[in-house]
Amino acid sequence: MPVRGMIVRLDDAWVEVLKRRAVSSTGPYPPAVQQMLGEMTAAGALMQGNIQFNGALIMQIQGDGPVKLAVAEIQSDLRLRATVTLRGEVTEGAGLAELVNRQGQGRCAITLDPLGRQPGQQPYQGVVPLTDDHEQPLHKLSEVLELYMRQSEQLETKLVLACNEHLAAGLLIQRLPIQGAGNLEGLPPSKRAEIEQLEEDYNRIATLAASLKTEELLSLDVDTILRRLFWEEKLQRFEPELVPRFHCTCSRERVSQMIESLGEDEAQDIIAEQGAITVDCDFCGSRYVFDSVQASQIFMEPGDLPPSSPSIQ
Repeated sequence: MPVRGMIVRLDDAWVEVLKRRAVSSTGPYPPAVQQMLGEMTAAGALMQGNIQFNGALIMQIQGDGPVKLAVAEIQSDLRLRATVTLRGEVTEGAGLAELVNRQGQGRCAITLDPLGRQPGQQPYQGVVPLTDDHEQPLHKLSEVLELYMRQSEQLETKLVLACNEHLAAGLLIQRLPIQGAGNLEGLPPSKRAEIEQLEEDYNRIATLAASLKTEELLSLDVDTILRRLFWEEKLQRFEPELVPRFHCTCSRERVSQMIESLGEDEAQDIIAEQGAITVDCDFCGSRYVFDSVQASQIFMEPGDLPPSSPSIQ
């Protein structure tokens, strides 16, 4: 059948994301935010594994609710990181619409940033609203991403996502392109019937996948899930080649480049006001501090003497 499936269970990687946030100055995520971010991270791993893109897949959700920005970034080797920026109180039990789409301004963007991007080369980005075709709010992240796959990739997709404090998990079922499916009227009856049967096969598999309950996805092992859902189907199982793991790409060098982009005058103004430039990574909680001397060294030209060095007569 032209049907592909993927399943992911993030345990250690997801626990590390939560642990880093818990010890940060902003404290742990509210439960509703934790669930949304866990589902984003699991979905991002599924999508990266599905397209096998050589670079970073970055999923971002921006809106007008208490969640200002949520980001999940997954590299081609399934190294991942994720974070949320909050700007208001989160109501217990809040769903996607309440978190990021109160006034209908929420958007989900998927960016594919190629590894070793050349100067002038732009990453690919697809954006979808957090509403359906009738401009009604979507209440599940899975529905948003199914819309994205249908509009951006022209592929019918079924997603089931779940998350708790120990595990972020997801199941993806996708219909592969069928040659000739776009012109059924021009095909002989036998070929048309064959394609229609393949369409029915996908719909059946997608319906079975949608019956998977959240607690089953979070508590059952992969073999049990597949056996319960597709016990009448013939499955071809592939073992995973990569293991998802937490990894942050921040570094002192990258922060130095960010400070350099501010310009020396603005950098020195910050130091004059605060005593140093302090940058905290939202993803991993690492803190980078640059005093006046260290900031000045960022703007030095090759051959310049450090500010603290005596002049040579």
